[in-house]
Amino acid sequence: MARYIFITGGVVSSLGKGLMAASLAALLQARGYKVRIRKFDPYLNVDPGTMSPYQHGEVYVTDDGAETDLDLGHYERFTGVSARQSDNITSGRVYRDIIAKERRGDYLGATVQVIPHVTDAIKQFALADQGDHDFILCEIGGTVGDIESLPFMEAIRQLRNELEPLQTLSVHVTLVPYIAAAGELKTKPTQHSVRELASLGIKPDVLLCRAEHPIPDGERQKIANFCNVRKEAVIPALDASSIYSVPLQYHEQGLDDEVLRGFGITDANEPDLSSWDDVVDRRENPEGEVTIGVVGKYVGLQDAYKSLNEALVHGGMANRVKVNIRWIDAEVFEQAPADIAAALEPLHGILVPGGFGERGSEGKIASVRFARERSVPFFGICLGMQMACIESARLAGIDQASSTEFGETSEPVVGIITEWMSEEGVQQREEGGDLGGTMRLGAYDAKLSVNSHVSSVYGGATDISERHRHRYEVNSAYIDRLEGTGLVFSGMSPDGLLPEIVERPDHPWFVGVQFHPELKSRPFDPHPLFAGFVAAAVEQSRLV
Repeated sequence: MARYIFITGGVVSSLGKGLMAASLAALLQARGYKVRIRKFDPYLNVDPGTMSPYQHGEVYVTDDGAETDLDLGHYERFTGVSARQSDNITSGRVYRDIIAKERRGDYLGATVQVIPHVTDAIKQFALADQGDHDFILCEIGGTVGDIESLPFMEAIRQLRNELEPLQTLSVHVTLVPYIAAAGELKTKPTQHSVRELASLGIKPDVLLCRAEHPIPDGERQKIANFCNVRKEAVIPALDASSIYSVPLQYHEQGLDDEVLRGFGITDANEPDLSSWDDVVDRRENPEGEVTIGVVGKYVGLQDAYKSLNEALVHGGMANRVKVNIRWIDAEVFEQAPADIAAALEPLHGILVPGGFGERGSEGKIASVRFARERSVPFFGICLGMQMACIESARLAGIDQASSTEFGETSEPVVGIITEWMSEEGVQQREEGGDLGGTMRLGAYDAKLSVNSHVSSVYGGATDISERHRHRYEVNSAYIDRLEGTGLVFSGMSPDGLLPEIVERPDHPWFVGVQFHPELKSRPFDPHPLFAGFVAAAVEQSRLV
């Protein structure tokens, strides 16, 4: 029988509910329990796939091809449990499915309402696909009191009544702000947030209180008295030195103990946190440092590259070095080409990440050229690989080389993909069709050339599986001319039609991949491409 932990937030957004859910799941996992985490998003988009990164941060992609909230990246990185499409739901998806059923006549003439139809759909999502998990953590997006989250709160209230006693638990994340002028922590925001939650019929069992300063015992007792919980259930959550310190910090404050107590579990094993101790040690006690430049389009919001940022950190852990990331707006190089050398020369590695649209593309191509000519380690991901291929095409004398994503071109080195093979068979798309959910999404296999550089990076493997999110591909008709410049297509789809990886054997480290390896990197298991790229940057740092 799976036990359910419902995680809500109050006062303000961005309190770290996703990180809290991931940390609690990791602590339960460290005690030997099997865990799964789900995210309920109240917005009306069917999924975040068509949302601007500036609106919602990165879009995280699962193996089964779901475009999901970035919090699922936290869940996977902290637990190592691969998320599925069934682990993320939005109001948009709920309403879309309900309306489709109504149009088919599935409700047999009934009046379709929020209660019971919408709340029933949310409950079915929460209870589905339980497997043999001991705990299923359900994070509710937004804050208590948001009008769009009310159906989700009502569904939680109903579930807590319908499931067995000691089968559910409510964790509420709040803010305890410090007012500098008064020199005091203020508990009123937490009190009001809990009161708002109680007005919806949900009594929290554990309060996780975010604060910049330690919360004295007297203030914890005050919160407990006004919020009707035990003092031990008021867990301080202070700012941590890194996100990987959070599970250890929460354990020290007794979060997992209090959660288990709330379920009536008194015989749980002590957690084995040795792997977390190692991760924190590698993060906080590096033996060197390197600087990586990320030349991108969405550098104004680091959450747009959340998984990329963490994968670089993991690559640093693998090499026991600190990775300093320098975020560079690719458009700057288009406006001031003379600044390229000054900006890129101090770097030990250059990474061009994925993205959409023409803006900044020439700046990315210029960065590829700089890395190739100056023998600086280069890593291109998705659009970054495509820019590397266009740069090679221009090196080959194809001056008009471009991508059809940027408009009509006489030399479509990169073009829209309208057909490809998947496990379900041939997938087809139409140019000019819907944008949402129409890309090549999820895990696909690739074949690596024997004795290639990337094969050695993958430990000699010639068959790999990586996650994709793109609708444009390098045009295989140009492969021969591109390889004439020294570029090697060392990874292809199993049918040999779609380029997956390019490299330059005559370069210290020059790799471009069509997929997104950052989505599979973990602090305990850094992705080999990021570990290899950072290792090359370490060697570069010794030459500078």
